[in-house]
Amino acid sequence: MATEITKATIIGDILDIAPQTAPLFLSIGMHCLGCPSSRGETVEEACMVHGINADAFLEQLNKFIAASETAN
Repeated sequence: MATEITKATIIGDILDIAPQTAPLFLSIGMHCLGCPSSRGETVEEACMVHGINADAFLEQLNKFIAASETAN
């Protein structure tokens, strides 16, 4: 079953189900993945704070997760 991440998905939930995505967050400047506030943010909130296009990031994130799930 494919995991679908949306703008409303909490970053902590993403990292719990797909920890391999951490480098994607780090690559766009989200370096505080371990702090409680970032883990509680939605993808949309985090993208807004970091000046990232949420739709483009979601596309990249979902492709990465789909490829990871296919590889396993």
